[in-house]
Amino acid sequence: MRKLVIIPTYNEKENVAAMIDKVLSLNGEYNLLFVDDGSPDGTADIIRDKQKQSPERINLICRTGKLGLGTAYITGFKWALENNYDLIFEMDCDFSHNPDDLSRLAARLETDADVAIGSRYVRGVNVVNWPLSRLLMSYFASKYVKIVTGMPVCDATAGFVGYRAEVLRTLDLDRVQMIGYGFQIEMKYTAWRYGFKIAEESIIFVDREAGTSKMSSGIFGEAFFGVLKLPFRRIKKQ
Repeated sequence: MRKLVIIPTYNEKENVAAMIDKVLSLNGEYNLLFVDDGSPDGTADIIRDKQKQSPERINLICRTGKLGLGTAYITGFKWALENNYDLIFEMDCDFSHNPDDLSRLAARLETDADVAIGSRYVRGVNVVNWPLSRLLMSYFASKYVKIVTGMPVCDATAGFVGYRAEVLRTLDLDRVQMIGYGFQIEMKYTAWRYGFKIAEESIIFVDREAGTSKMSSGIFGEAFFGVLKLPFRRIKKQ
């Protein structure tokens, strides 16, 4: 199966070269697609330099301005489907998601799942180096999603996720409304409503050591109020 890892970037010069080297070293032949939102720190230039070493496995889409995490992934998903990838993964560039865990997500997609989530909360709380306030916000956000929507997922806001191509072809990507971290919730919820099987693999999430977080109060607000609308959205079942 052809595998693609989509990584949105904005000012990730401290991490991007090491991330490329790590993913390309993994067993399983994972290709990379970076969606860069005009990083002023030269992130895209670093990716272009790396492309010279492995042009067939490293891909780059450059956009102008910060257009949102969700739109970056939608752009990446459409590119993946156009280029006939079978398994499509999303993850952060800052090593908070361990690339070694890609193999476990891929194994679930190849056996018993349509969507595989790298979950921080499916077995207790596995988060390292987060401030208590952010940990509590993240943990209870997933509890909130579960209560409001009924979706049986412990880590609804997780950003380390793998999809079978069939899922992304079935979902109407142009109808996805949330563009911040609420996007992660909306994608999982819509896949679940369509009847796709969602599996959670326990991971250890480690806060970034380099670069800066993109979380903001606006992103949190979008997710909070957007979740309230999800149960009332009309979704055509398969």
